[in-house]
Amino acid sequence: MSHPLYDDAGRADVRRNLARFTVAPLPAGSLKRASVCLIVTDDGAGGCALVLTRRARSLNTHAGQFALPGGRVNEGESTIEAALREAREEINLALDPDTVLGTLDDYPTRSGYLITPIVVWAPQDAEMSASPDEVSRIYHIPVSDLARSGTPVFYSIPESDRPVIQYPIVNSRVHAPTAALIYQFMEVAIGGRDTRVAHLEQPVWAWK
Repeated sequence: MSHPLYDDAGRADVRRNLARFTVAPLPAGSLKRASVCLIVTDDGAGGCALVLTRRARSLNTHAGQFALPGGRVNEGESTIEAALREAREEINLALDPDTVLGTLDDYPTRSGYLITPIVVWAPQDAEMSASPDEVSRIYHIPVSDLARSGTPVFYSIPESDRPVIQYPIVNSRVHAPTAALIYQFMEVAIGGRDTRVAHLEQPVWAWK
């Protein structure tokens, strides 16, 4: 897999791959609507990186877990508006709507949410800082790390007949739903492939 550079041509490649992809939306039903930002930024060496956060340990839910900037969609908001608002609130990054390159498939979580992933391209001069009430740390994960041999990892559990996905990155293991969304980003936005991820499972401890 070739990796786009963090430049105008790279942005055009990602936008083109997303435009070719037919998104598979899911009905929310009883699930609460949420959205996240898959923020493409500079890896420090001219390549692309993806922004990942670690949630503050003081949070009531999913404390200390790795996550993409995002959260629940408020009444009257679109999924794009919610994702951009959450990026501003969590990592102090103001993104204009024209930074949005496209969307990926909805992902239903075991904890009761339907997540819409929004892919955005951060400006060259973008500065980010963690909002301490929500985020303990911000990571820029090079796309090249996400494409390493042996990533992601798929395994089975007795509680489900669906494969569990995880990414061995940041000296830890990032699980679904975040891992599933990153995987589809890599497959679709970077690789130009039509890959679905709604069937990928979360570890049992994330089912609540």
